[in-house]
Amino acid sequence: MPKSAKAKKKITKLKTKIAAKPKINIKTPIKISKNYIPKDTEKYMCEKHKVFFRIKLTDWKKELVKANNEALYNGSMDDNSISADVVDQANSYTDKNVEMKAINRQIKLISEIDKALMRIKDDTYGYCLDTAEPIGLKRLMARPVAKYTIAAQEKHEKNEKVYAED
Repeated sequence: MPKSAKAKKKITKLKTKIAAKPKINIKTPIKISKNYIPKDTEKYMCEKHKVFFRIKLTDWKKELVKANNEALYNGSMDDNSISADVVDQANSYTDKNVEMKAINRQIKLISEIDKALMRIKDDTYGYCLDTAEPIGLKRLMARPVAKYTIAAQEKHEKNEKVYAED
């Protein structure tokens, strides 16, 4: 076979491979105003809602991390003040214990925020993990890390109470 025939076959193969590739739609990021509030009249969990809750969760996480860092830094500074009085030592110990419990609670909350952000990426945010029904904008505004509808949450809490009593 002559060289020109081989070259034509290669060119036609390349053209068909290039033409077969699907076009990629690049989404432009949606921007919302600072005073935007999701409305029930909009489609549930539209892109605006997702952006709103992503911003709200991210800001909340930043605040918690900042507060934890400050509490840990300021709490470690008190270690140098050891008192000879037993009552003062007990008081200091109790204060540190309460503070550490609060920090642990905030760390768990940060973990819940991370999970909620992952659900936004997975397009499952705003829907109950048990029933797959919409959680509702009012509930999400009050508790952005909510995973269940009110009915499903009550069911979970009843089950926890039953198992806790055993």
